[in-house]
Amino acid sequence: MDFHYTEEQTQLRDAVARFVQGNYSFAHRKAILASPQGWSRPIWDELAQLGLPAILVPSEHNGLGFGALEVELAMQAAGPAMLVEPIIASAVIATALLRDFADPAHRDALLPQMATGEKICVLAHGESGSSGRTAWVEARAIAQEGGWRLDGHKAVVVHAPAADELLVSARTSGTPADPAGVSLFRVNPNTSGLRMQTLKTIDGLRAADLWFEGLHLPASACVGESGTALPAIEKALDIGVAALCAEAVGVMQATVTATVEYLRTRQQFGQPIGRFQALQHRAVEMQIHLEQARSMSLLAALRCESADVQQREQALRAAKVTINDAARAISQEAVQLHGGMGMTDEMVVSHWFKRLLAIQLTAGDTDTNLQQFAALGSLVPA
Repeated sequence: MDFHYTEEQTQLRDAVARFVQGNYSFAHRKAILASPQGWSRPIWDELAQLGLPAILVPSEHNGLGFGALEVELAMQAAGPAMLVEPIIASAVIATALLRDFADPAHRDALLPQMATGEKICVLAHGESGSSGRTAWVEARAIAQEGGWRLDGHKAVVVHAPAADELLVSARTSGTPADPAGVSLFRVNPNTSGLRMQTLKTIDGLRAADLWFEGLHLPASACVGESGTALPAIEKALDIGVAALCAEAVGVMQATVTATVEYLRTRQQFGQPIGRFQALQHRAVEMQIHLEQARSMSLLAALRCESADVQQREQALRAAKVTINDAARAISQEAVQLHGGMGMTDEMVVSHWFKRLLAIQLTAGDTDTNLQQFAALGSLVPA
């Protein structure tokens, strides 16, 4: 297998790296997080000029027509900056879902505007009773004359406060855990009958709990074929997991680099502490975790769009377990090797720690992914 990237892929990675290094400093990020919105529309517009919102949009809808490998490269390059704009939520998950599942009318209406950054769409799928089960949908849409009535709750929808439109999953038939009977609906966040309670995640991102209480939607709000949305939702979420793994690798690379540099410059007993063999061993362990995570992130990118659902799920669950373990080991070692100052808000390493912790808890923690992987069987063909 050829693991060399094309010139176009390399140019994308380098362009994203240059942008975050020149336009998204640690101080700038802190100022954005402290703002009422918690994200920056001007930065989003600049990212649109760079092409990030268009990365998965097909060329016929004015997008770049790239795939998961390009997303992996872009997210690794962006990782150290910890962008708080809705790249994974809108440019990856929602875009992939609309690209693969929506009917032509909805694709034509949404994808061109998403490619230019004019419109942000966010999938609202997870519920408080799901316990990591993507098929668990209690929110219900009932067909009424001329449209739908939507009732239910969605929990901790990251970037929902920034959304121009929500893509809401709701059950049109069956019981909560049934794989069939899940539909997808376009919902304007300002629609009467939607209650949104905003909150902050551990790494400072804006999220929201959503309640739908007798919300009326027109018949045209149903995206794609009614009752068949779950497989497309699961695939889009897997593409999002691959992007999240790639971002984690970028954050971990920056964490390891900064920690090694600190060991080289911090003086103790008249010499750099990096000369102490015990600390050298710990730095090497961090590097080993990083390389394992990098390999599994590439596997996730290669498999996340596979038509073989079992193969895709096996790869994504295995990647998430490896990424979670590496993120925990690297972030904890980085804070310990920096000493007390590694916990301070003024040090970027403490914010990398929080972002990696948030990633570990997103799309299932380690135990959840291990259980799901075990249920799928071996990753190695017989």
